[in-house]
Amino acid sequence: MIHHVVGLFTHPDEEWKEIRGEEESIGHMYLTHVLLLAAIPAVSAYIGTTQIGWTVGTPEAVKLTQASALQMTVLSYLAMLAGVAVMGAFIHWMARTYDASPTFNDCVIFAAYTATPLFIAGVAALYPSLWLGMLVGTAAICYTVYLLYQGIPIFMDIPSDEGFLFSSSVLAVGLVVLVAMMATSVIFWGFGVGPVYLR
Repeated sequence: MIHHVVGLFTHPDEEWKEIRGEEESIGHMYLTHVLLLAAIPAVSAYIGTTQIGWTVGTPEAVKLTQASALQMTVLSYLAMLAGVAVMGAFIHWMARTYDASPTFNDCVIFAAYTATPLFIAGVAALYPSLWLGMLVGTAAICYTVYLLYQGIPIFMDIPSDEGFLFSSSVLAVGLVVLVAMMATSVIFWGFGVGPVYLR
């Protein structure tokens, strides 16, 4: 797993070819990659919001109670795990349009590796700061989009022009999934599963 993560940052073209040539199950991918990397933003956010806090116009740091932070950590962790599977399912469904025939396993694996920069950038949540979060988050999103556009033609074995259209479709679906997750969070907050602040 680690050599693929490093390879995606140092030589993504060659790494996508190597990943495509491997036979890996969804279960193995989740156990060795997704479960571990998705824990980075979840655990970092828990530590950052309960131990460090953030200042918003006040000298004292605002923190979350450990109970509410734990609830939100577990829900966000589960949402990330589900998000990878949902994106894999959409990629698999859309592949038929572009004359690609990857397996469902391949599509989930592709989604997991593409999301790697987003998972790693979650370490910035250790220090809750709007500007740090925006800076690191923007860089992670940009590199994730780069991996997506570089990886689709290689991984799906389709021409570059079709790969561009396919990648754009995947990006649009990803934004819809993100908005759906945000809306679900608001619904959960309405049922009382939301932040409880310490002053």
